[in-house]
Order: sequence, then C-alpha cells, then structure tokens
Amino acid sequence: MTITLIKTPEDAEDAHPKEESSTRPERRRARYLRIAKAALADERVRTTGRLAVRHASYVAGGTRVVARRAWDGRSASRYERMIRAAEAAGLLEEVKEWEARGHQFRAARHKRRMDMLQLALNLPKATASAAVGTGGLLLMLGILLAWANHDVHDVLTPIETVVDLVRWVALIAGIVWGPALAAAPWIALAAIWAVGRNRHTAPQWALPAQVRDLGGPITPSIVVTAFRDLGIAALRKALEDMADMGAAMLSPIVIAGCGVEVDVTLPTGVSTEEIQKRRRKLAENLNRHEHEVFITIPPAARTVRLWIADSGALDEPIGPSPLVTDPDVRANYKTGRAPWGQSLRGDAVALSLYQRMLLITGLSNQGKTASLRALALWLAFDPTVEFWIGDLKGVGDWAMFEALAKVLIQGPTDEHACAVTEMVEAAVKEMEDRLQAPPGTVHDPLVVIVDEAQVAFMNPLKDDNKLPYGGKKATSRYFMACRRLHNQGRAVNVTLWQGTQDPTDENLPKLVREGAHTRASLVVGTESQAKMALGDKAVDGGAAPHLLRQGLDKGTVVVASDGIDIPAGEASITVRTHFIDTEPAKEIAERAKQLRNGVATVHQLTPVKDVDPLADIAHIFGTDTRVLTRDVLQRLTALNAAVYKEWNNSDLKEYLEQYDAAPYKSNGVMVVDRQTVRDALAARDAA
Repeated sequence: MTITLIKTPEDAEDAHPKEESSTRPERRRARYLRIAKAALADERVRTTGRLAVRHASYVAGGTRVVARRAWDGRSASRYERMIRAAEAAGLLEEVKEWEARGHQFRAARHKRRMDMLQLALNLPKATASAAVGTGGLLLMLGILLAWANHDVHDVLTPIETVVDLVRWVALIAGIVWGPALAAAPWIALAAIWAVGRNRHTAPQWALPAQVRDLGGPITPSIVVTAFRDLGIAALRKALEDMADMGAAMLSPIVIAGCGVEVDVTLPTGVSTEEIQKRRRKLAENLNRHEHEVFITIPPAARTVRLWIADSGALDEPIGPSPLVTDPDVRANYKTGRAPWGQSLRGDAVALSLYQRMLLITGLSNQGKTASLRALALWLAFDPTVEFWIGDLKGVGDWAMFEALAKVLIQGPTDEHACAVTEMVEAAVKEMEDRLQAPPGTVHDPLVVIVDEAQVAFMNPLKDDNKLPYGGKKATSRYFMACRRLHNQGRAVNVTLWQGTQDPTDENLPKLVREGAHTRASLVVGTESQAKMALGDKAVDGGAAPHLLRQGLDKGTVVVASDGIDIPAGEASITVRTHFIDTEPAKEIAERAKQLRNGVATVHQLTPVKDVDPLADIAHIFGTDTRVLTRDVLQRLTALNAAVYKEWNNSDLKEYLEQYDAAPYKSNGVMVVDRQTVRDALAARDAA
C-alpha cells in the first residue's frame, strides 16, 4: 500500500518559518530606500526637485505677502507692530508718534464705516431719486427729439436705446462670465506667484544660480530672514508681527576687519542660548560657512552680537610676524606686549606676559608649539628674562633656544618627563628661596616652559620613595610642583607656561588648568574639551574652539585672559597667530642671543632633595602608637605644608598601601599604626 501525504495550507505555513514572511516588509523598505537614494543621486531628479520647491515656495510666499499687505491695509496691525518694536528698542518718542498715527487711522476708519452705514440708510431714497431723475431726463430728451423730427414716436427713442444697451451688456457679460470665472483662480495664482518670485521667497538652494545671494554683502533683510528661518517658532511669529519685518531688532551693520558686525535684540520669549545652539543653521541662512560666523553675548540683555566674515576671507593667510620683519624689535617683560597675530577684524593683537601663568591646548599638529614658541621668542629680546624649557616632543622645535635658555630638556621618553618634573621642582625651590629673600629684593623673571605637558602628567614612573612622577593626585610630583608654582610663583616673577594636547581630566587636571591666568585653545574635539581649555564662563559666553576646522584653522586660537584686549562684553577673543617657521625662528633666536652675555645651557638639573613621605609619617607619631588618619594629615601639613597641604585620606591610603602599612579601622575610626610604619621604613631602607 502506498500512502501519499498531502500538505494542507496550515502545513505549508508551518513549513515556512514566520521569520521569512516578517522580513518581507523590511526587504521591501530596503529596496524602496535604495531606489530613493539612487533617484536622489541623479542630477535630473535634484533639478526637478529644486524646480518644484522653488515654484511652490513662490506661491506660498506670495500668498503670505499679499495676505499681510491686505491685512495691514484693513487693520491697525502695522501701527501695533511699530509700537512694539519702538518699545523694545526703548524709543519712547517713536512710541508716541506711532500711537498718534494709529489713533488717526482708527478715527478715519470709523468715519468711513459710519459714512457707509448712513449711505445704506439713504440708498433707497437715493436710488428712487436717481431713477426718477434719469427717467425724466430721457423723457425730456425724447420730447425734444420728437419735436425736432415732428414724430411723436421719437419720445421713447432714448429709453429704448438705453434698454438695448443694457441688453447688449448683459449678452456680452453672459458670454465672458464663464471663461472669466474659470480663469480667475489661475490669474490670481499667477499674480501671487509673481509676487513671490519678485520677493525671492524660495530657499536659497532652490533659487536659480543667477539670483542666489551666496557670499554676497550682508544686508538687514538678509540678517532678518536668516533669523526668521532658524526654526524658532516664537522668533518667527515675533518677526511676522513687526511692520518692518524685524529691522528694528538690528543695530547698524558696521564694517569690522574682514567682515561686518551687527547686534540683534531678540524679542521676548527667545533666549540667546537658542541662537548660539543654531550657529551652523544661522551661518547657512547668511550664506556663509559655520566658521565664518561668530556669536557673542554683549552686555545688553536679550542681545546677540554677530561677526560675519566676508566669504573666504578667513582662508587667506595673515602677514608675517613683526619678529621676522623688524630686526630692531625689543621686548619688555613688565610693560611690553608680545605681537601674537591678528583678530578676526584684522586688528593687530598683542599679549601681556607679565606675571601670568599660561596654558595653551589643542589637537595635535594644529600649531600649538609654534604659537607658544612665538611668545617665548619675543620675550627672549628682554635680557633679564631667564628660560627653563622642557620639550617633551623632542623633535627640535625648541632647539634654537640652545645658549639662550639656562635649562633645555628635549626628549619624549618617561625619563625625559622625570627630568622635566625635577626641573619644575627646582623652579619651586627657586621660588621658595626668592620668597624668603629680604623684602624689597628685585627678582629677574624666570619663565618655565613645558611643551607637551600631557607626557609629564601621564608619566607612569615612580621615584625611590614610591611617589609617582605623573598623575593628578596630591602624591604626584609634577602635579604638586605645578600647583605650588601657580599658588605663589607670580609674586616673585616665577611663571609656568604649559602646552598640552587634547585636554582631558587625566592629562590636564582641573586644579592645574584653572591655575593659568592666560588660557588659549586651538581647535579641540568637543565642547567639554573647550570648557577644560578655556573654562565654562568663556565657552558659555561664545568661545568655541571646538567649532574651528581641524587642519584648516591651524594657528587660530581662542584666548581668555586679562592680558589681551578683549572687546567689551565678551569673554574671549579669537586670534589668528603669526606662524614663524623653524628657520626664521632660528634667525630670531640668534638676534636675541646678541643681547645677552652668553648663556651656558644645561640639559639636566640636579634633583632637589626628595621629600620622603614615609619617613615624615614615621616622624610625626612621636610617642603615639596609633594616630587617626585625619590627625596624620594635619601633622604632615604642619611639618611641610607646601607638600602635604593637598593630601587627603585617599592619597594617604594609596601611598601607605605600597608598603603594606595602610590605615585600618579601630573602634570604628581609621588609624595608622606607628610600628607598622616603622617596620615598612626599615624594610625599605634595608632593601
């Protein structure tokens, strides 16, 4: 017997997993997406799309313009908008003038309406009077005509003529009415389209190439339109409610360097933060690239200040540094200012270096070393200034300071970072000696420069006392040396300049970056890094190094400092620094050396006597067998405040754990045992 199995529809469904059927819509969507992408890649499709958007925008924009004109002509909205604009600008006299004009308009409109009502009441009487008068006149003409022709039938001839005329008018109207009625919407549409076309109500990208305003002069209408199209509903509505379409919001547009500047007073309900967040869209609406529009916050409330560069102007190089062109250049550390570059306006920018700690950050290969070195080269023309330089890149960028700097350490290794740390510690020792000098002692400036400082902060090595060279804690030797210089160095003319890449909390601790008086940043990757480089206040006020173009804006720095002329009401200034290449830098350094009697450069300093925390901890016990951790920290601070003032429980625990002498809990409190510490000290010394 042969048995044949027949699959039922249910069996067939079971044979095909539901997953396959569930993927069909996904495959269909993917196919449609590929088709759409291919279509959009076709220039003919894009041209057709632009054409459709352009003419649709003409109609929509023309309708809006005509409706606004009609509404303005029939209502007092124009006067209300002008009153609000004048109030916002604080122009009280104009407020009174527009109120008077509005009152006159309403009075005239009321009179016209009353006249229309009176006309409606008098219309029947006037119609009857006109009919009787016209009939009498036609009858009189007929009598005169009959009298002249001696024919009584001519009495009705004028009336018959008028009747025939009315019949022909009705006949012609009946023929024309149908086509006119059918054509009227199209005529109105064409008229509205013409209005929109004349006003260029379509987006710039959809307009014909010959009428686009790409990179053209900035006019009030362009600025207002750019703000209107930012996508902020409250701003758009406020602009549409103004009779002048927002012109009262703008200050006069003035030429500022290679661009223009204008203040924009925002209407109520629109914040400056909303405008700052839409910088890219605003720039595109102004037909500029994002890097060609800068937004800052002036002192006036609800106001943003725009600086708009001429199209392509920021891509043009600036002139050479005065250090290159002027062979007689001289410097004065106290009263002079280093020529650093040009502002976006094209004005020369100079920076005061007097008793100011300096920090410059940025991504790699953006001109950080050149910007920092240009300041040092100018200061080298003051013979009283002494340089200690640590270059942790080690490729010769600072080699021209040989025989110009007293200390010059060059190299990228951890050992070089240790040597630089010891150099900064030696500067701390020099600072302490100066602080202990008799009052009134004059100290020559000492400038300590560390380029690629992130290498020192990230150094993993430890010294013989197990103190780390790098790190961001109070046990870090480099971190603490920087902190101590920041705290007291400027009082005796000892300053620290640092350059570092790609700032983070790991390679540029908060306490160190906030100790700098002058903070500058080239292009960085994110807004959070910009805040690390310049501080929250500067970035919230409009500083935006994270919006600079990597590779294209080399040498352009955003600076926050009281040592540079910053426009009133702004928190920072953007500077296009002069680039001094290596060979010109060598020539400048040679000229600076001629002003000095000769400097014997050393490449390694004798380390300052190391602090021994383990020995200090053993010392502070006295006769106590156990001491609370907080008391240990207090006694260490009393012993050597410069070193231990920043230590906390975590630092103490981390350090002692290395010697198996960590604090432990006794009777509910953390203590350190004297014998354990002494055993650890003996074991270390015996090793």
